[in-house]
Amino acid sequence: MDYKRTAREIIDLVGGEKNITNLIHCITRLRFNLNDDSIADKNKAKIEAIDGVMGVNRSGTQFQVIIGNDVVKVFDEINKIANINSGNSDGNKKTKGKGIGSIFDVISGTFAPILPAITGAGMIKAILAILLTFHWISDKSQAYIIMNAIGDGAFYFIPFLVAFSAAKKFGSNQFVAVSIAGAIMHPSITALLSSGKPVHFIGLPVTVVTYASSVIPILLAVWIASYVEKWTDRVTPSMVKLIIVPTITLLVMVPITLIAVGPLGVFIGTGLSKGVTFLYAHTGIFAGLLLGGTFSLIVMTGMHYAFLPIVVGNLSTKGYDTILPAMFMANMGQAGAAFAVFLKSKNKSFKSLALSVSMTALMGVTEPAMYGVNMRLKKPFIGALVGGAIGGAYYALMAVKLYVIPSNAGLPGIPFFIGDTFVYALIGLPIAFIAGTVAAYFIGFEDVEVKKDKKEEKVVNEVKNVDQNRIQEVVSPIKGKVVPLTDVKDATFSSEALGKGIAIEPQEGKVVSPVNGVVTTLFRTKHAIGITSENGIEILIHVGMDTVKLDGEFFTAHISQGDVVKAGDLLVEFDLEKIKEAGYEVTTPIVITNSTNYLEINAVNKENVKENETLLTICG
Repeated sequence: MDYKRTAREIIDLVGGEKNITNLIHCITRLRFNLNDDSIADKNKAKIEAIDGVMGVNRSGTQFQVIIGNDVVKVFDEINKIANINSGNSDGNKKTKGKGIGSIFDVISGTFAPILPAITGAGMIKAILAILLTFHWISDKSQAYIIMNAIGDGAFYFIPFLVAFSAAKKFGSNQFVAVSIAGAIMHPSITALLSSGKPVHFIGLPVTVVTYASSVIPILLAVWIASYVEKWTDRVTPSMVKLIIVPTITLLVMVPITLIAVGPLGVFIGTGLSKGVTFLYAHTGIFAGLLLGGTFSLIVMTGMHYAFLPIVVGNLSTKGYDTILPAMFMANMGQAGAAFAVFLKSKNKSFKSLALSVSMTALMGVTEPAMYGVNMRLKKPFIGALVGGAIGGAYYALMAVKLYVIPSNAGLPGIPFFIGDTFVYALIGLPIAFIAGTVAAYFIGFEDVEVKKDKKEEKVVNEVKNVDQNRIQEVVSPIKGKVVPLTDVKDATFSSEALGKGIAIEPQEGKVVSPVNGVVTTLFRTKHAIGITSENGIEILIHVGMDTVKLDGEFFTAHISQGDVVKAGDLLVEFDLEKIKEAGYEVTTPIVITNSTNYLEINAVNKENVKENETLLTICG
């Protein structure tokens, strides 16, 4: 993917940088707040067609562009181009939307940026738990004390993180917001509230509550403070704003938080936590069935962010959570449903896609499976919900606990379950996957029809006309060291997703044609060439890894797309040393992209090859 180009196209199609008021990202999605939503909605199909975009989704006030694993790289490029997230405020002065939609928008915008800190701290706590379990460390040792502080720091002082992030979301001064959090958590205030004596401020009673590890009190306080700050800013002369605005905001908000807002937030947070605990304690399997079966729908609408304050509260006070395990079950259900499509589909291309996205969903990235396969075919999505529901019911029955907010709700997130219910957590994963597979398989679906245009039919007919017992040869286009394709440092090639083949570590900066045929593709950046032989073999020669980023620099093409070539004809020259100096890997894959049309593709058994020496033999 050309991340810069993808970023530029996304910016243009959502209405340009002036239309973007805020942008954050999660593990797979870009989450936009826009001034005018209609522009992005109108260009939905065009955005989905951008290279690297898996789909789009509307969730409350957010316009979401689903990227997948490369979301951070695209996010960074967008910020380089549009400079959206600079300064103290995200520019989102007005939170659009009404009612529950705006609430979800605030929660997602506040908590998404702080998740890395919470997840990292949680992983430290998980590691520490393992060390204690196996008696590799003593809870009295200084090492334990330091590691425990590292793990507890983000949770104990989470009001600071929430204050900073929420102020950015509300468009107020982030440092004043952090100062409010600092005041209510000041050691002298903490000691005063824990003294056991009645506390008053200018005659008004201060409720005794604990603010460490809480999230809702400071979220409410910063929200109200944003209005106090903006009102004060409007009525204060410019020459004294720097002094008056923060002074008034702090002087008003800290007492109000201690007297009313803080206790109310603690009450709400405690109530929500107790409500969820009551639901699981008294409805058991039904609660897990409901949550596991609907979590995919909840994630699609963005409502899962509403659980974050409860989850953070549970982890801070109890040390574990029972809500987010349902997300794992939902993801396993999606993976299982896509796997059922792989088992049942007769369309070879779609069958391969279904297997690929099923594996991706097992790794915790479900958008390709959800949007690309299950929702596309409709009925498999029902099977996915069934798988999530059955897995969720099992997790609820066994009271499975999660000890860290997961950065990934898939197999890589298994360590987050390490604790007294770890074995049950492991058993639940295949239960949800198998249930999703079985449900989607027997519910059935209308298969994707294989459609071929005239050009494709001609190629297929040419392939069919080839003598099935004939052995064909592809000569080496480059002089260099032979490298197995599985050793290439790029999963797209090493997994043979594009086809079987071989790679060469070049000793000269020259690429010649490996066959007699036609140049079917010449990338603008000249780093990749596609050739179809006169017998129908489709070959991709990709010079180096990520060399597309050079934008054609150090490459010279001697042919054009559509040219007829003979084996040995010069195609492209490249400056080998300058590409290396620029920091790029030069290993060059040579891949047969229509490998499925042949019985066998065998690479030469040599350590080094020269141009025009046999490189691959193809049978069938």
